Order: sequence, then structure tokens, then C-alpha cells
Amino acid sequence: MRVALATHQATAVLRGGPRTQLLQTASGLRLLGVDVRFLDNVTQLRKEDVDLVHIFGAGIATFHLARALHQQRIPTVVSPIYLTRRSPAVVRTMIAAERIAGKLYRGLFSEYGMVAQMCEWAVCVAPNTEEEAALCRNAFGVPSEKIAVVPNGVEERFRTATPDAFVAAYGMRDFVLNVGHIGPARKNVMRLVEAMGRIDRPAVIIGRIEQSPEGRAIVERAFRNPRIRILDHIDHDSEMLASAYAACSVFALPSQFETPGIAALEAGLAGANIVITPYGGTREYFGEMAEYVDPYSISDIRRGIEKAVSRSRTRGLSDHIASHFLWPHAARRTVEVYEKTLRS
Repeated sequence: MRVALATHQATAVLRGGPRTQLLQTASGLRLLGVDVRFLDNVTQLRKEDVDLVHIFGAGIATFHLARALHQQRIPTVVSPIYLTRRSPAVVRTMIAAERIAGKLYRGLFSEYGMVAQMCEWAVCVAPNTEEEAALCRNAFGVPSEKIAVVPNGVEERFRTATPDAFVAAYGMRDFVLNVGHIGPARKNVMRLVEAMGRIDRPAVIIGRIEQSPEGRAIVERAFRNPRIRILDHIDHDSEMLASAYAACSVFALPSQFETPGIAALEAGLAGANIVITPYGGTREYFGEMAEYVDPYSISDIRRGIEKAVSRSRTRGLSDHIASHFLWPHAARRTVEVYEKTLRS
């Protein structure tokens, strides 16, 4: 089986979850004997070169690629990695209105319309959660038989991580940790910083600082709290990131939504107590072993963190993640999806 994997170009700059998902999926597929290549902008791709292309991320950044593949009749699998807090009925109405307007004004597209069109072109749509699958069905009109949920994964190395390297470098342990981009509204870091201002516990925020008004405001607000330390990005593959997960007592990810948050899976595998948004299918991964908080309520974020801080670290969540959500599990499910797609 010959497969090309692709995602939007911005991952080379932003890194983040889609990049991790693509790279780890590739590694797992190769171990299962799949011939994997990455689709780039300069290497020619002919229909006879691959059996299918798997696109990670649906939206404006990958739309033209999906259209070109469709025009060349190259089969695609799409993992949308997409969620919205708007109701399916509202999304359907917006897409319908856009299609009517598009007949009068050529080239009129919304991101909802682009996601819906990419799902229509795809032979198979592979969301990461049942919640995302429901959005594909109910908002974008994808038939159930065309949807196959493929869970996200985590590297087993985080399970054996130790706090030693992080403690030696920064002199901190048993803190509240957040890992992700600092600035995007969805990541909700400002409310996390505000909540930590009322908790007598050190905190570490690791992530690329977005050079935007929101990103700068978060850093300025965090610097007013001597208990908060911001580290401007630690490489995902480094021992230091794994050690940070092992050194913290609580990992907090109170985003507006997650699908479902690879960093939280990594921290949970390392043994941290998890505080996370309830939106985006997170309950499908963390069950009753996490504290779920309203991302729009500073007081509820504070409540969830304080409750998680009061509990000792256990291996229950780590064992659960190790049993169900390691990347080899995701790779085997992905191969099943590819085989079904090619049969169809």
C-alpha cells in the first residue's frame, strides 16, 4: 500500500498537534509495512504514484490541495481535525446560504463550506472523536457509512519520563503545567493565567508566544504573577518536555475546545492529574479520570485546578491511555480505514 500524507504548510512554522499527528501516524504506518511519503510543494505527485492521499486538517489551508487531488481522481482520506461550538443547524444554514450566494458571486467560500466540500470529495472522513463524527454528519452532511473514527495517540516514551531533567534545569516540581500556543483565543491561556492568580501554586506555561495583542497581553499579565513561569517553546521531541510532564502535579488545558488535546494525553500518560475542557470529545479519552471545567469561567477553571491539586498522582489514567491511545493503536486503525477505503 502506497500512501501520501499531507497537512497545511503552516505546521512547519506553528508545529502543534496536526504536525505531531501526521509524523506519528507515518511512523506507525511504516512499522506496519505501509509505503509512506510526505506530500510537499515541489515533488511531483502522479496518480499512479500512490493509492491514496491522507489529508490532516480540513479548511482554507488545505482546500486547494483537496480540490486538485479530486480533479486528478486521486482518492483522499480526510481527518478534519475540526470543531465548532456553533450548532449543526446553524452551520447547515450558513453553508446553504453560501451556496445560494455563490451562484451569484463566484468564488464566495466560508471555512464551513470548504470543510463540507472537502468531506464530500473524500472517499473516507476520519475524525478523531465521536463528537467530531457527529459534527461531520449533522453539520456537513457526511453519510455515516463514509465516516470512520480514528483516535489520536501518544508516544509511549512519556509513560517512563522522569522529572529529573526539568527539576535540574528550572528547580521546579509539583506545579500546574500548560503546553500549547500562547495567544490564540481557542487555547484560552488568558483565563488560565487569571485563574492561577488566585491559586497558591506555581505554574509553568510552555508554548510558542504568538506576536499578537492577545499573546503579548497574556505574557504581560503572567509576568505580574511571580508564581507563573513562561517558557517560549520546548521542542516536542525533547527529553525536557517529557520531564516537564513528569515534574508537574496537574496539567491544565481549559481550551474553548480540543480534539482532544495531544498534550493532555502526553501529560496523562506521564501520570499528571488532568484539568481540561469538556468540549471536543475529551470525555471519550479521559472518561471520569479528569476534571472538566467551563472554559469561559475563571472561577470554574480555578475550582477544577484546585480540586486536581488536592489529589495525589495515580497511574489509573496513565494505564488507561497506555491501553487505548498509543500511536500503534491509531496506526492499526488507520490501516483498517485505508484498506476499507481502497476496497470501496
